[in-house]
Amino acid sequence: MSSTTPRITVLGSLNMDLVAYVPHHPLPGETLTADEFATSPGGKGANQAVACAKLSRARPTDGERKETESGTEKEWAGETAKVAMVGCVGSDPHGTQLLTSLSTHGVNTTGVTSSPHHQTGVALILVDKPTGENRIVLSPGANHALQPGDFTPTDTATGNNKDGLDLLRTGPGSSSPLPDLLIMQLEIPLPTVLAALSAARTAGVPVLLNPAPARVLPDEAYVGLAHLVVNETEAAILSGLSGETAEELLETEAGLEKVARGFVGRGVRNVIITLGGRGVFYFGSGRGGPGGEGSGKEVWGLVPAEKAKVVDTTAAGDTFVGRYALDVVGDGGFDIEVAVRRANRAAAKTVERAGAQDSIPWRDELE
Repeated sequence: MSSTTPRITVLGSLNMDLVAYVPHHPLPGETLTADEFATSPGGKGANQAVACAKLSRARPTDGERKETESGTEKEWAGETAKVAMVGCVGSDPHGTQLLTSLSTHGVNTTGVTSSPHHQTGVALILVDKPTGENRIVLSPGANHALQPGDFTPTDTATGNNKDGLDLLRTGPGSSSPLPDLLIMQLEIPLPTVLAALSAARTAGVPVLLNPAPARVLPDEAYVGLAHLVVNETEAAILSGLSGETAEELLETEAGLEKVARGFVGRGVRNVIITLGGRGVFYFGSGRGGPGGEGSGKEVWGLVPAEKAKVVDTTAAGDTFVGRYALDVVGDGGFDIEVAVRRANRAAAKTVERAGAQDSIPWRDELE
């Protein structure tokens, strides 16, 4: 890692969230009247970028917010990381709103393209008010405009994408250095994710993969992967074990260790399994250097859940990823247990508020 402020790039989805707060999740054929309705910027990629940005700095003044509206890189007083977003929105009001939200939270948006041929992605979210649990239906729209070719190396002398990573250099054609950490999810096409993974691996850029929504991945996706962050459902699907066996294993700490070791055996260095109210299980290579390389000594454990009054679980997992990522690129040496505890605390703060990006805390709210 360079001696300057570390860089995090998030490659992923940008969606407008259409959120209905209901007395209970509807049964098949049931029509419900919502208690409340809200429209807010979201998408797992954008949420994770905002989480990295907000948790890396104190809440800005109104003047500082206005200075960031162009989406270009700006020096924030006391920031611990520079954050950039790579993705695609439609040339429509939802796309404009998403870009504005990212910029005002300090995320560099020069890597986000606006497509005149696609609508901005939309997420339909039902939040069960008594429990805060949500159900989500995605319409990806412009998120599927990102193609593997955008991250495929070219050997021609005039190629604009010579090593496949120009987009990750804070925007196409940018002279900025490569990020110290690349974060991805699965709300953009899987072939695109795999192409970016391959390019990052070749360039030595550490990757944090949050494979949501879950789908089976090819073995090469795990090779050299620095960080894998999954919830119980994702862990069961990706474990390679039969559904019933995986679910049974995830009920005990010994079983969680076995599942995590399975991922490590495929090439992952650090595995995080979030368990909702049960807490978070971690398995990694101990305390080490930048990017989460670790000391080589295996460490694992179960961190209990933080107490929180749950209002809305939307963006809780994205907040966890954002706070964890900041520890990965931090200059104090990566300690996986410390990173998980800090991420757990930030996520607990998020579920106490409604919404997605607005519910994510700023750094000073956790100090």
